[in-house]
Amino acid sequence: MAIKTRNKIGVNFNTSSMSDLVFLLLIFFMLTSTLVAPNAIKLLLPSSSSKTMAKQTVTVYINDLFQYYVDETPVTDEDLTSVINSRIDGQADATIVLRSDKSVPVQYVVNVIDAVNDINNATQQNHKVILATSPKK
Repeated sequence: MAIKTRNKIGVNFNTSSMSDLVFLLLIFFMLTSTLVAPNAIKLLLPSSSSKTMAKQTVTVYINDLFQYYVDETPVTDEDLTSVINSRIDGQADATIVLRSDKSVPVQYVVNVIDAVNDINNATQQNHKVILATSPKK
């Protein structure tokens, strides 16, 4: 008489735990990818305790090599006014956010403010310039 065992070892591989692990990794990478800083140009912003927030229309960057960028597009000093004007054309009260490296001399910041003031005088608009800062530690 043959004796049969009640507990048989199955040769099938259960993949349900593997799919759970894949979905958890997918969710983890989706969440951490949204936490990446949106600024493509690396700057060390000056620090401030001010918490003014505004809806930005155009972003002007000045890096530590004193180069201007309007929405991540390189711009020369001479073309700054025309490029900003083309970006805010048709808007009544646009806000230009100036993100300048803290090592940049004040004259480069004033050049951007003068460019916006020239646009305001020419179009009789009231566009604003806001200097972006990092939180004070």
